Amino acid sequence: MSSQLPNLFSFQTLKHRRIATLKTPSPHINCLAIHANLLYASSANQISVYSLSHHSFVDSFNHDPTTGFVKSIAFNQTKIFTAHQDGKIRIWKIDTLYKNHQLISTLPTVKDKFLNFMLPKNYVNVRRHKKKLWIQHWDTVSGLMVNDAKGLMYSVSWDKSFKIWNVKNQRCLESVKAHEDAVNTLAVSGNGTVYTGSADGLIRIWEMTERRHSLVGTLDKHKSTVNALALNDEGSVLFSGGSDGRILVWEKRDDENEVGYVESLWDHKGAILCLINVGEWFVSGSSDGTVRVWQRGGKEGGGFHCSIVLEGHEKPVKSLVAVEASVLEGVFSICSGSLDGEIRVWEISICSNFKIPMNSIKLA
Repeated sequence: MSSQLPNLFSFQTLKHRRIATLKTPSPHINCLAIHANLLYASSANQISVYSLSHHSFVDSFNHDPTTGFVKSIAFNQTKIFTAHQDGKIRIWKIDTLYKNHQLISTLPTVKDKFLNFMLPKNYVNVRRHKKKLWIQHWDTVSGLMVNDAKGLMYSVSWDKSFKIWNVKNQRCLESVKAHEDAVNTLAVSGNGTVYTGSADGLIRIWEMTERRHSLVGTLDKHKSTVNALALNDEGSVLFSGGSDGRILVWEKRDDENEVGYVESLWDHKGAILCLINVGEWFVSGSSDGTVRVWQRGGKEGGGFHCSIVLEGHEKPVKSLVAVEASVLEGVFSICSGSLDGEIRVWEISICSNFKIPMNSIKLA
């Protein structure tokens, strides 16, 4: 058969080593995040903070069990935002002198609720005979993302919606009924395109039109709950992970806003629970207890393949985060958090860069 392929296959070999293992007070690790060389790990309702320089404990905060599990952590330059099972978003500041964290606000704020509570039009039906203000999430807040350049924060919830917040004045700007089931995950591109993934098996694409977000596309190839989304650095490739164990790769078509399906990756033996992008690679964590690093190239069509498998967790891997490092220098690090209560810090090294001439590969 004939095939239009590049003149060279280019791929890199990787090696890895575990450089540290950290333990959280509770085994229920839901989320990892990194800010200013500090690693934040949520286990149940508590958030533990570790130094990435010394892999040592620094602080812990949010000891109130009534807030429920902490599902997501995000940052801007000066504040920390945490998403909670009780439907609230909490804002914290760091006391740099004492290296502790202080609660400064909860979203929606008392002021925002006061400005909205008088008018009946500001209420929405959430259950039979029950209404809530449109600015409130009424179920678990499952994901957060901050766009520091635009001064916006995006939140998704099991209440089937996503909301947009003004970070400076802490007011809710917009609420969108996004899905017919719980929204589990989101990704936001640099130009503000929002991708939401849901338990209804759909990925929906939203763009700002006439000062509100409108649905511009639906991706429906997942046949199970969508648990994780990640974008590459350019925002042109979307990775999605589902409970069926598949990772789907999507790509924006040239000169079009349309997002098209590219391929399915089946190497994991359990549900895909988390995805992150690191330079030209992406990384996946699964209920099978493994972490896989993927790269493009090295197979016909230039698709993605699994380069290395990181093993050792005894229970599902719930969260991944990349440590800021120079990939150009041939090394990067990632942290993986599991329901076994361990955070493992991995160093990935690029050993070599192979380029194989296409005329040396025989196609059937």
